[in-house]
Amino acid sequence: MKKLLTLAAIAVGTVSTPALAQDGFYVGAIAGYEGIDVETADGSISADASSAVYGVNAGYDLALGSAFVGIEGELSTSGSSTEFPDSFAGARDGLDADGQYYIGARAGVALTPGIAAYGKIGYTSLSTTAFTSSGSLDELEENADGLRFGAGLQVQLPGPFEGRVEYRRSRYEDVNDATFGDATTNQVVAGLGVRF
Repeated sequence: MKKLLTLAAIAVGTVSTPALAQDGFYVGAIAGYEGIDVETADGSISADASSAVYGVNAGYDLALGSAFVGIEGELSTSGSSTEFPDSFAGARDGLDADGQYYIGARAGVALTPGIAAYGKIGYTSLSTTAFTSSGSLDELEENADGLRFGAGLQVQLPGPFEGRVEYRRSRYEDVNDATFGDATTNQVVAGLGVRF
C-alpha cells in the first residue's frame, strides 16, 4: 500500500509540474493572416489591406529549469497591397508589402509538460514597393526598419516536432524614405518546427 501511494504521488507530481524546457536549435515554417495599415507622410489619411503571410524561421533556445530564453530569425512574405483613396493627391498612392525580415529574442515558461507560453521582441525590416495606380511614376522599392513584439503558445508534438500559434505586431516609421508615414502590420500565424 505504501508503494502504491508513493507511485501515485510521483505520477501526480509529474503531471502537475511543468516540463523542463529544451536546449537546442530548431527550424520551422509559419503561415497565417497579415493585416497592414499605412499612413500618408502627414498622417492625415490611412489605407489598409489584408492577405496571407508565410515564411520560415530558425532559432536556438537555452533551458533555465521550466523556463527558457532564446534567439530567433525569420523570413516571411505576403501579398498585402494598400492604396489610398482617389481624393489623396500624393506622388505615390499605393504601397505593396513584399516581405519582412526579423531577428530578435524570446523568453518563455512551461505551463504544462507539453505547452509553453512565450513573448518575443526584436528588429524587423519591411521590404516595400511604392507605386501610382496610373503608372505615371516608376515603382520605388525600399526597406523600412521597425520593431516587432509578440506572444504565443508552443506545443510539443510527437518526436522532435513542435507546433506554435503566435500573434505579433510590427511598427515601421518613415516608410519608403518618408514617402509615406508609419506602417503597422498585425499577424496571426501557426507554425510547425523540428528541434535538433
